[in-house]
Amino acid sequence: MATDENKQIVKDLFVAFGSGDIAVLRDLVAEDVIWHLPGKVPHYSGTYKGPDRVADFFQGFFANVGVELFQPREFVAEADRVLVIGSSRGQVKSTGRMFDNRCVLAFIVRDGKITNFEEYADTQALAAAHEANSHAAGGLVSI
Repeated sequence: MATDENKQIVKDLFVAFGSGDIAVLRDLVAEDVIWHLPGKVPHYSGTYKGPDRVADFFQGFFANVGVELFQPREFVAEADRVLVIGSSRGQVKSTGRMFDNRCVLAFIVRDGKITNFEEYADTQALAAAHEANSHAAGGLVSI
């Protein structure tokens, strides 16, 4: 597929994420997808393999986190790779703590499906938002 088509598939993923459409999210990933989120963030970090596990991740994420803003700012694509530079802001439902984070998201797209995903973000800030006893001032954890 062309670079622009691969970029559009990733943009379609963000539209589905924004509307909470797990069925579309699932359809955009390959049968052998590897979805990796580093760190030790509850309801978040881990390696999810296959569309069902990726869909499970998103269901758990939406159940535990209220996303106030998810803003992809820049898309950089070459061949089958798409990098997205962006930021997110939201609230962990169990603690009521807010987070504000910047990220780089790395995708590999082949044959019209996302085959690999890796996020680069401040996982310590995300983990702190899940901690009821976090020492962040004002209830906002950010980088």
